[in-house]
Amino acid sequence: MENQDNASLNRMMSDDVIDLREYWQTINRHKWGIVGFAFLVTLLTILVVFSLRPVYKATATLLIEANSAQVVSIEEVYGIDSGNQEYYLTQFEILKSRKLAEAVMTKLDLVNHPEFNEEPGFSFDWRALLPVDLPGSNEAPSEADIFQGKVDQFLEKVSISPVRKTQLVKVTYESYDAKLAAKVANEIGVAYIEGNLEAKLEVTMQASSWLSERLGHLKDDLRLTQKKLQDYRDSEGIVGEKGGLDIASKELDLVATKLVESRRDRLELEGVYKQIQKIGKRNPRRLELIPAVLQHPLVQTMKESVAQIQLKKSELAKRYGSKHPKMESVNSELNIAYRSLNQQIVSVVNGIENQYRAAVASEKSLEGSLSSTKVGMQDISRKEFKLKELQQDVDTKQALYDTFFTRLSETSATGDLKAANARIVDPAVKPLLPAKPKKKLIVVLAFVVSLMFGVVFAFLLKALDNTIKTASEIETKLGETMLGLLPLLKAKKGVAHPSYNAYIEENQSQFAEAVRTIRTGVVLSALDNPHKVLAVTSTVPGEGKTSTAINMAFSLGQMEKVLLIDADMRRPSLAKALGFGLRSPGLSNLVAGTAKLEECIHHHEGSSIDVITAGLIPPNPLELLSSKRFAKALAVLEEKYDRIVIDTAPAQAVSDALVLSSTVGAMIYVVKADSTSYQQAKAGIKRLKDVNAPLIGVVLNQVNTKKASKYYGGDYGGYYDSYGYTEESKNVA
Repeated sequence: MENQDNASLNRMMSDDVIDLREYWQTINRHKWGIVGFAFLVTLLTILVVFSLRPVYKATATLLIEANSAQVVSIEEVYGIDSGNQEYYLTQFEILKSRKLAEAVMTKLDLVNHPEFNEEPGFSFDWRALLPVDLPGSNEAPSEADIFQGKVDQFLEKVSISPVRKTQLVKVTYESYDAKLAAKVANEIGVAYIEGNLEAKLEVTMQASSWLSERLGHLKDDLRLTQKKLQDYRDSEGIVGEKGGLDIASKELDLVATKLVESRRDRLELEGVYKQIQKIGKRNPRRLELIPAVLQHPLVQTMKESVAQIQLKKSELAKRYGSKHPKMESVNSELNIAYRSLNQQIVSVVNGIENQYRAAVASEKSLEGSLSSTKVGMQDISRKEFKLKELQQDVDTKQALYDTFFTRLSETSATGDLKAANARIVDPAVKPLLPAKPKKKLIVVLAFVVSLMFGVVFAFLLKALDNTIKTASEIETKLGETMLGLLPLLKAKKGVAHPSYNAYIEENQSQFAEAVRTIRTGVVLSALDNPHKVLAVTSTVPGEGKTSTAINMAFSLGQMEKVLLIDADMRRPSLAKALGFGLRSPGLSNLVAGTAKLEECIHHHEGSSIDVITAGLIPPNPLELLSSKRFAKALAVLEEKYDRIVIDTAPAQAVSDALVLSSTVGAMIYVVKADSTSYQQAKAGIKRLKDVNAPLIGVVLNQVNTKKASKYYGGDYGGYYDSYGYTEESKNVA
């Protein structure tokens, strides 16, 4: 379990690291295909490019000025905005217009030029396959249609290229004829200049005619609006610029000011008046306490007189008695002073009342005046609004008339002036070399692109290849221990399976050394408790499990007493591979009880091992392998032999290997290099692990070590070098 976790961790870490060597190995593996494809594409490109007709380009440079020469400023007549980029974009489109192209073709008679009358190449008419004729399919094209088609052909060869941040524009024409290319490029510039002059003259004449006609109507409209304005002034009796509104406004301000002052006075008197009404005129002493009465100058004077008489009375009272004539005279004088004071108080109070009533009356009068002034002002405002409306109409008509009169004068002054807004600053010349095709560039690009495509295709093949090829993939993709690999042997004439006897016949070869390495791994995997019964299986048929089982038995037989059993009773192969009779008794006979053990065991002459073939093919091999008789027979054989090697059926095809897994001590899983997909192998191993099969490792079979060391150097460089076996290694692929 810990080994599996470590393997998973290693796979995750390897996924995060870009292995440039793997990329290089992929390219190196397909290098001849990539180079061959690039060479073939480049050769075809050379043949096509050198068969193409050369095309010449001629370019004329035009200077387009937004501000053309003119007597007076009348840009508005022509619709030119000097600082507007749209003007130049418009001129570029005019240079590419169909009308300009038609003018050039007509002037140079290009309709009859051989370049526009070449015989068309092969073309497939799909309408000929239809069972019925389409409308208009049999109609011959008219001369106008032919001409328009040639115009389209002409426009395809014209290109307009403005020079950035300048007023220059390059006019380029492509042609198979170098002289014609220069001639057409120059003629496009000339036609553009002439067309622009004609358009300007036409616009000027149209503008003059329209301005003259429009000016007469504007003059009549101006006179009519002026008459309406004067008639309204006369009918309403309006004087002044604003119809009397300014006078009425001043009057309204004056009345409003007076009303505010009158209202303030009334409010000041109203408080005193209310106090007087509350006290009443019969109580002068209390009225005297009112501040407005008390502060009156006459009341103050009378109060001082009373105070002096009282002082005089006080001094006489010290000398004389109350009946003394002087005391009586003083008392009489004091009474007269009080009566005068009271009369004066009443008089002041009456004055205050009269002032209050006058203030109220004045306020009401001013309110009436303000209301009447407002009404009059509203009437004047209505007149002023109508007057202003008529005056604006007159001003608008006058301004429009003046503008049109000015434009008419300018247009008339420039009517005979034709100033071009463009000129040819660099005429086109006959090109000496063709512009296209750029043969060298095309060939180089074809080679580079095809080379890149070949590399991409190689990586695509690599991505689609899900087979197991290297030892590292056994651990990264399958998560299993690598016991070893068996190299691919060269096919021998007349020998179907050279690997069956390779260990015996070439005991010092790379193949034999690889078998011994696997044998060592099996022995070292269980030193304390050796795996006495070994089963060899694979994912699908044809992966070499039988040859692996045979050679494992041969190698173990050099050290121990070994028995090789063919438990693949569906497709048995040991009897034929080792030269025994196909009908000789074997495992099926032993388990079924139709033959004795001694009759089923066959000794191999070329080695020291014994073999039990599959025997007759039974109808129920799975039941035989899962029976108690098979387990009992295997137990008996374990007592007689040091090691038993069992060749069983593929784990993914049938369930024989799953059944045998419970009776064997170890299982070896064989994977064919560059053949078995890792998904299939992983599924087969999972089936075995689901039943707790004692899987000890994987053998990678039929590895082309020469090719692998070349393309997977990291995994196979120096693998099983023929150290000491130079002559023998020549027979190994």
